[in-house]
Amino acid sequence: MTFSPPFAHAPRRQALAPSAWRTTSLDRLLIGTPHYPEHVDDSYLERDAARMAECGFNVIRLAEFAWHLMEPREGAFDFALFDRTIEVFAHHGISTVMCTPTATPPRWLTMAYPEVLRVDTHGRPARHGSRQQADTTSPVYREHSRRITQAMASHYLDHPHVIGWQTDNELNTTVSESYAPGTAREFRRYLSARYPSIAALNHAWGTDFWAQRYDSFEQVDLPFELAPSFANPTQVLDYHRFLAWATAAFQHDQVTILRAANPGWFIFHNLGQLRDIDFRGEFTTDLDFLGYDVYPFLKDEFERTGSHAHHQAFMADVMRGYAGNFIVPEQQSGLGSQPGFTTPVPEEGEMQRMAMSSIARGADGVLFFRWRPAHFGAEIYWNGILDHDDVPRRRYEEARRTGTTLQRIGSRILGTSVRMDVGIAGADYDNQEAHTTYPLGLPSPQGASLPLHRHCFEQGLPCGFLHPEDDLSRLKVFFVPHWVIWKDEWTERLERFARAGGTVVIGARTGTRDANNHVIRDTAPGRSLSALCGITVEEFGLLPPLDGLGLADKLNRPEGALLLPARPAESSRRAHQLRVGDAVLPAAHAYELLKVREDAADQVDVAGRWDTRFVAGQPAITVRRVGEGRVVYVGTYLTDALAALLFEAVLTDLPLKPLLPHVPAGVEVTLREGEGRSLLFILNSRAEPVLVPEVPAGLELMADRMHAAGPLTLGAYGCAVIQTV
Repeated sequence: MTFSPPFAHAPRRQALAPSAWRTTSLDRLLIGTPHYPEHVDDSYLERDAARMAECGFNVIRLAEFAWHLMEPREGAFDFALFDRTIEVFAHHGISTVMCTPTATPPRWLTMAYPEVLRVDTHGRPARHGSRQQADTTSPVYREHSRRITQAMASHYLDHPHVIGWQTDNELNTTVSESYAPGTAREFRRYLSARYPSIAALNHAWGTDFWAQRYDSFEQVDLPFELAPSFANPTQVLDYHRFLAWATAAFQHDQVTILRAANPGWFIFHNLGQLRDIDFRGEFTTDLDFLGYDVYPFLKDEFERTGSHAHHQAFMADVMRGYAGNFIVPEQQSGLGSQPGFTTPVPEEGEMQRMAMSSIARGADGVLFFRWRPAHFGAEIYWNGILDHDDVPRRRYEEARRTGTTLQRIGSRILGTSVRMDVGIAGADYDNQEAHTTYPLGLPSPQGASLPLHRHCFEQGLPCGFLHPEDDLSRLKVFFVPHWVIWKDEWTERLERFARAGGTVVIGARTGTRDANNHVIRDTAPGRSLSALCGITVEEFGLLPPLDGLGLADKLNRPEGALLLPARPAESSRRAHQLRVGDAVLPAAHAYELLKVREDAADQVDVAGRWDTRFVAGQPAITVRRVGEGRVVYVGTYLTDALAALLFEAVLTDLPLKPLLPHVPAGVEVTLREGEGRSLLFILNSRAEPVLVPEVPAGLELMADRMHAAGPLTLGAYGCAVIQTV
């Protein structure tokens, strides 16, 4: 492979700008399911197609794990099974999305070309018998992926019922790293293109620490986890930058072939765990839109609180922040299971409620996973719409009600985007990765935004994620959750937003490292942010988390893992208290001691102070007036209590209104608007009916009847969509 950082984009129908406000160009709301004809015999096809048509489905997804069938021997192709499947479903009005099958190479390939296998940090190559065992950084594997993609594209280029493509399957979800000799070679090529000289790399990596200086790029190795001590943080960051580049390059190979074959196809990828993918780069701009596989019951939030609704909403908003409206290629419909885990089963109504939550948060298509469970393999108990015995039961009836309703109202949904009044900075790969290179036991930027997002979710405030380079003018508040790497041009954008009347909230530790992941030499938070906020950070330190875990527990617990029961901790005496107005509450994670700059003393008010021990009385939260707006600096991390208090005591005069005057607990409220339409989604995530007061008048689309202004009763897991304009 010849390394070439710039991507020569193939022609496409519409260049995708990474914008949280962007809608898709789909001509229909996609409703359907993945289908695996290789798991059943042909006698199922006609029955499956007829039932899906009865459910209102208009699309299936095919072939994501079927490379071995389409190329049973190298260079010998056979598409007969999928040709038959496409035709049978087309007869019932159902189109097909094809998938490149490169997540599961055939056995003949891994035997003939063992160098394509990933190698773990212990030097052990992956074995055949699972998935994602092939190393996407491997030039040999990239060549084979191009070959199968070209064969499929050539075969289906004029097929009227193939409308789009999915690249691969959940890239990097199982694993993203590889430590193969070939990976090391490609990493060195990447570095030699990124840095003009080995001296530039030595400077960027700070290799004078622990005698790590290199004389040539050939001396550089991968950051193995087996090193006696900790790896160089910038080396680790560059390794993950490389993995993100390699992932985008692997996908780009396929996209180039597909675009050249038929520019009319839409192309997306179905994201899983969101590992080592740079969503502001070529990975996203190559695609027409993103896809995100939604499995709320897999999340620890459900296990911890008994409710998965907020976590699903949070992740959908994160996804929309990458590139705007998306689709859900896999929406959980039943019990989810692999040999290492099993989830609860969605109750009656939850399948529809979860699907509607995805749509409420920006999905322009939902494909339920799966149509039926497999009878063999690692997902035999991953249940779907049908059961193993092929008998339609309650999930089938729920899918039919949901699908036919969405088919009826889909045209009203397309063309709208999700309203956001509160924005959270997201979609920045370097900041999320820089955090992992030296986490200090603190939440990641994304994890640290959970309390603010949860407050907005519970209060019915329209909230979402977007990048500082996105259009901020539609927002009223923009929160930057502890981005250690900062660019001065972002400060200029935030200042313009504030001067026009917006409120900017900057979290602790923001701006404390440079692009090389070095701690800055200026006083935190750096020159441009310090001037914008009117403060300097004189000291920072860590605080014990409020759940009673110590720092060692934090360092060894993956973010999002289940919290252990709180235990009495001697270190709890070190927790600092915050005083905001008349309220006093404990702080968590970290503290900063702030000093108001002399040149901003007449513009800065202290809104919160530390209230305990040696920090008592020192500023913790400040507000600087900037033009028609303001900039708030919070010298700690948000908790649920502090997020609520921030709105109640510091931002009391914000022109923020909830989408409904009173949002009952467990009710999700979202607004999609555009093209002269305003669609208010009201979803009940509770297992009992709920009365929602003061709902505006409009056409209730789900039931297809008018709703007069006033209360609305939702049944258990009930859904309503009110078109008010």
